[in-house]
Amino acid sequence: MSIYEKRGYLNSEFQLFHLTDAPMTEFEFHYHDFDKIVLFISGKVNYMIEGKTYELKPYDIVFVSHNAIHRPEIDVTVPYERIIVYISPSFIKDYRTGDYDLSYCFQKAEKENSNVLRMHTLGKTTLFDSVVALEQSFSDSSYASSLYRQLLFLEFMIHLNRAALSNDLEYLNTSTCNSKIMDLLAYINEHLAEDLSIDHLAQTFYISRYHMMRLFKEEMGYTIGNYISYKRLSLAKELIEKGMPVTQACLDCGFKDYSTFSRAYKKRFGHSVTGDR
Repeated sequence: MSIYEKRGYLNSEFQLFHLTDAPMTEFEFHYHDFDKIVLFISGKVNYMIEGKTYELKPYDIVFVSHNAIHRPEIDVTVPYERIIVYISPSFIKDYRTGDYDLSYCFQKAEKENSNVLRMHTLGKTTLFDSVVALEQSFSDSSYASSLYRQLLFLEFMIHLNRAALSNDLEYLNTSTCNSKIMDLLAYINEHLAEDLSIDHLAQTFYISRYHMMRLFKEEMGYTIGNYISYKRLSLAKELIEKGMPVTQACLDCGFKDYSTFSRAYKKRFGHSVTGDR
């Protein structure tokens, strides 16, 4: 496989799934073009996100931003129960004001350098009550049910962001991560427009190119080249959708040749780059 796999589709502003299973096949590293929240109920799961691994405990809340490379590592001998919420980033953005931003919980996770909010008493909170009500609303077909469901979703997001703001709750430190890989990932994401050749990265981090390539593949599941291409294309798409000229986005995301960029873009997203202007 040449690049990370896109999994899951969201054809509405948000969606909720309550799942209990013991998957018999391993999840590969993948990404979504929407934001995802996982409320972990039970099971034995390590959640791997962008080079960090979290050993989950019941009622942990996992934040996975759009385009983040991730996969769960599941002990199939134990049923895995979780509530998953898919969220359209553009939908959340529509509710942003000068006083509040419902995507704050994702921003706080990034600021804390942690994707997991630990809430030991989640099952006894208004936050959990709100997600249960939201789940039940998906089977409601009475008058104005879609509007009511949207109101319940917004209530859930308000409670979630209040929890993220609380000083009484902790964002979980990773149980395992390779500091060299974390430094490498940070450097790549901060220098997408610059030279990110294997030789340059090896010299920058004082590491053998072959050791670096092997270590990266072990930790991330794919090659450094695939990861860089993925991140550059993801950034280019966001810039183009915000109105940046295609040729400027091509250069600002580290592509030296437009034809190479155009082919890679079409292969990744399934349509030409002009389709997102």
